[in-house]
Amino acid sequence: MSHWEAIILGLIQGLTEFLPVSSSGHLELGKSLFGLAEVDLTFSILVHGATACSTLVVFRKDIAQLIAGSFASESGRAEPARKYVFWLAISVIPAVLVAFTLRHDLEDFFINHPNRVGWSLCATALILFASERVKPKKQDVSLKTGLLIGCAQAFAIIPGISRSGSTIGAAIALGISREEAARFSFLMALPVIFGATALELIDLYQDGIGQGAAVSWQAYALGAAAAFTSGWVACQWMIRFVKRTKMHTFAVYCLVVGLLTSFLLA
Repeated sequence: MSHWEAIILGLIQGLTEFLPVSSSGHLELGKSLFGLAEVDLTFSILVHGATACSTLVVFRKDIAQLIAGSFASESGRAEPARKYVFWLAISVIPAVLVAFTLRHDLEDFFINHPNRVGWSLCATALILFASERVKPKKQDVSLKTGLLIGCAQAFAIIPGISRSGSTIGAAIALGISREEAARFSFLMALPVIFGATALELIDLYQDGIGQGAAVSWQAYALGAAAAFTSGWVACQWMIRFVKRTKMHTFAVYCLVVGLLTSFLLA
């Protein structure tokens, strides 16, 4: 992998982690276009970790308020924060269960098969279209809605199914405001991204640290920096986009890319 390929893959990871177009699917497509059989685990860990760090920066005030509120002595301030943290924790459970039971099977099924990723991108397009067609009764995030959004996130472990698209779409379909849908989606992504990074670290340790690495440390650094920068920009932009615009634009994009990938890379 060259330095430019590392930068481009880092940009793809950071941008598509928050845009509803599937980061895992686009990474697979990027690897296919560059003719890379696979990206070594160290690089994957670094770009995922950099993306998670960009989320921490964007939501640093929200995270600080939730932590401070959870430990506050006043019940009126502590109870809402503790409930919200609990709902975030509950929303992660479905993804954790799927990751520990099906992760390797799904990776084996989709790796080096971009046409299969293409069909998943078409499914993402349908999810985004459907989320904007539902007209539900307005409600706030709760235990029930948090769990349902978490199930949507678990579904997105499939390469080509967008995590942010599934979770934001599910939240909007459940009647949660667009601004809160984006906020909850990105906050619930933190433990998932860090958890996925931890699993990759375990795989790296089992395979032998540095064994078979085909990327220089300069490429590692460039890829991580690109993922952090693009993730930071995409996260902020996506929050503003969801507030004022429907998801149809991304649905059309996913459908077009999915169909082209399915037929041209079959």
